[in-house]
Parts: sequence; C-alpha cells; structure tokens
Amino acid sequence: MAYVIAEPCIGTKDTACVDACPVDCIHPKKDESNFEAHDMLYIDPVECIDCGACVPVCPVSAIFTLEDLPEKWASFAEKNAQFFGRPVTS
Repeated sequence: MAYVIAEPCIGTKDTACVDACPVDCIHPKKDESNFEAHDMLYIDPVECIDCGACVPVCPVSAIFTLEDLPEKWASFAEKNAQFFGRPVTS
C-alpha cells in the first residue's frame, strides 16, 4: 500500500485529493451513492501508484505513506484496504 488516509479525514471528507489523483483510486466520490454513508475517504491499496499527488492538497494532512503512518493511526491501513475488499499490502 502506497498511501493511507487516516483519522484527520473523519468528518472532513475534502475531495481535493480525489480531484488530484491521476488513477482514480480515492473513494467514495461526491457523486457516488455511498458518499454520505462514510465519514471519511479511502485509498485503494492496489490501484494507488505511489505518486503522492494527493498529499499536498489534503487540507487536514490526513494522507501518509504506509511507512510514515503514525502508530496511533496504524489501523487506518486496514480500514482503507477493507473499504475496497483488499488485503493490506506494503
């Protein structure tokens, strides 16, 4: 998994990262039926190409590489992967 969205996204769901992503791996998008059902956005660990385009546009600094993910938010790697029904990869 290249990048992970963590706790600071909860309740914010700013979609600047969605717009910045060149491979469309951040969901749910505002126009998806499940957007309101989720309290945060998620990065698909398989589709992410590790470009980092999402990081500088996140207004709450919620996006980390797996290696830089703070220990207190380690569970968010699994949460991101589970959203897409994927295993956590490194």
